[in-house]
Amino acid sequence: MSPSDETRSNAPLNTQNGDVATPLPERSKAPKAKKEKGSKQGLGPSNPKPATKPKPKPDDTSKQSATDADAMFKVGFLSDVYQERPVSSDGIQKVVTRFPPEPNGFLHIGHSKAIAVNFGFAKYHGGECYLRLDDTNPEEEDKTFETSIIETVRWLGFEPKAVTYSSDNFDRLYQLAENLIENGGAYVCYCTRPEIIDQRGGGEGKKPRYACPHRDRPVDENLSEFRAMRDGKYKPNEASLRMKQNLNDGNPQMWDLVAYRIPKRKESEEGLDDVGETEKGTDESINRNDSEPDFARPHYRTGNKWKIYPSYDFCHCICDSIEGITHSLCTIEFELSRVSYEWLNNRLVDFKPMQREYGRLNVTGTVLSKRKINKLVQKRVVTGYDDPRLYTLPALRRRGIPPGAILAFVNEIGVTKATTNIQIKRFEASVRKYLELTVPRLMLVLDPIKVVLDNVPDDFLEMVESPFSKDPTVGSHKIPFTKVVYIERSDFREVDSPDYFRLAPGKTVGLMKAPYPITATTVEKDPATGFITTVHATYEMPAEGSAPKKPKSWVHWVGSSPAHNSPIKATVRVINALFKSENPDAVEGGFLADINPKSETYFPNALIETGFQEIRQRAPWPAEAGEKATKQSIPSKITNKASEKPHAEDSAANEANEGGVKEETEEPYIPQCETIRFQGMRMGYFCVDKESREGNLIFNQIVSLKEDSGKD
Repeated sequence: MSPSDETRSNAPLNTQNGDVATPLPERSKAPKAKKEKGSKQGLGPSNPKPATKPKPKPDDTSKQSATDADAMFKVGFLSDVYQERPVSSDGIQKVVTRFPPEPNGFLHIGHSKAIAVNFGFAKYHGGECYLRLDDTNPEEEDKTFETSIIETVRWLGFEPKAVTYSSDNFDRLYQLAENLIENGGAYVCYCTRPEIIDQRGGGEGKKPRYACPHRDRPVDENLSEFRAMRDGKYKPNEASLRMKQNLNDGNPQMWDLVAYRIPKRKESEEGLDDVGETEKGTDESINRNDSEPDFARPHYRTGNKWKIYPSYDFCHCICDSIEGITHSLCTIEFELSRVSYEWLNNRLVDFKPMQREYGRLNVTGTVLSKRKINKLVQKRVVTGYDDPRLYTLPALRRRGIPPGAILAFVNEIGVTKATTNIQIKRFEASVRKYLELTVPRLMLVLDPIKVVLDNVPDDFLEMVESPFSKDPTVGSHKIPFTKVVYIERSDFREVDSPDYFRLAPGKTVGLMKAPYPITATTVEKDPATGFITTVHATYEMPAEGSAPKKPKSWVHWVGSSPAHNSPIKATVRVINALFKSENPDAVEGGFLADINPKSETYFPNALIETGFQEIRQRAPWPAEAGEKATKQSIPSKITNKASEKPHAEDSAANEANEGGVKEETEEPYIPQCETIRFQGMRMGYFCVDKESREGNLIFNQIVSLKEDSGKD
């Protein structure tokens, strides 16, 4: 039960099918489109730009928030919150905030806003932020989740003042609960769940409210019964401690909330429900099942010491006071809870934090709840919480989304009291914009076809200089251009057409960065299948004194040069949406009926140029947020176990490969592999996947490239 601030709401809140690569789609000439295309269209190269194509106009729509990391604290809602309680008011010496997730699952994209708001607010005002693990639910919490949460916060670039735990305060919380009983503010209740719901006005709150029959029991009797709860004399859910608030108040958060309960052991996760934090502090605490009297399993930190545990509604506000939280920032579903938050603190503690609420971040087109992701894992739709198709923060990290891009996205959408619903494509557009300015460019061929230049000698070699970026300070590198090169299979067409501008028999195209273009002449085919295995071409070096040919389009390529360990072989995973609709839960049959059967596609015979070695040495790309300190732990070189030439039937092998990613070997893991990011020119943005091994590279597509207008 924790204020993970982005998971708790009372509002209603592919499969890995081993698809093998198919020939990349050929695009016909299309009118210029202002709207970005989705990632599903990013399997093939974007259209090459003709020589006469003008440069695109610079983006003049960027707002201050897109470039100023502190914009959301300078003006607007969070600035107003600070002005309500600035430093030096009420004896406040510095701003102190907290991020308090429950260690019962992995953080997701929605949590990134809560992290950025709480840590960023404190940092901007020269204060401190605690990372508090709200570990008051022993049945669902685990050290694994704790470790992941701490790592994720640091990955995003934030170092907490301290990592604390609600369980650190269990003794003090218990004593304060006795104090509340002694001052007439709490009583022990034995009512069943239906009875308490009825007392609170029924399921919809429309019936008259009335008091629990145990509400006016004498203080001494309540103390004795509460201690009996503590000592295990009551079975799980047979009794609870409720706050004696105000049943006549119009706010349901004043209708005698549960302060302590006796949780029971759960047999499985099938019965878990997604409820808001406030509900978890009340109804789940009194959910009875006399047929299962077992106490909750031992707490992962305190063991068997406690049979009773505080609710969120009791614990959170007091822990805020204990830690000296000046600004308790949480999401809008806790707005009604502010009254009970202040009521309890006024009765029990001296230091009074100020709670304020902002709109939560929701991403449509996916699911974020732990229960639903558990089902995806159990049914083997995904491989785990960090499957790159999910929107948990570990999954986004594995996919290659930089932490700085996530923070820039949060800053870009801003903070108000309104809930923000963002489509996946909007998030990806923000990430793409960030990557365009921060990662180097390489040539990566997903589905290679061999091209032989017949009019150059066998030992032909020219080292071609290729810049890593438009920014000259990033540097450049040299790659071997030889008699044999590999291009995308979709960049060649055996039967030409007037609206096709890439390689075809008799047609000329440029090879990016190569001095002169090439012209296709003939092809070789597998006699058994008719599958094209090789394209023959001529290298269009002009005669002395003659002008070189000017191609209408350019394609990317990788040269074959064993002396330079070129090319480097890899498997590429192209990621599409896991679900087919914007609201998977609304689909008939539920979210499991909405799975996209083509949520990922593998290209097991991809080739990348040798510049990758330097990119790896210079990682992380970019060295920002929590990845600044990772550089020294990344090995400087990767072994290339690719043969001199890929298999002659590379694409046929793609079609036959049903397993996707190769099996793991005993070779060493590549540390911080997700920080090795690059743009595959015309193909998208990529990173190294954690399942990579030396000599067995696996790349994840982070996002596709923005669609180019222009000719095919």
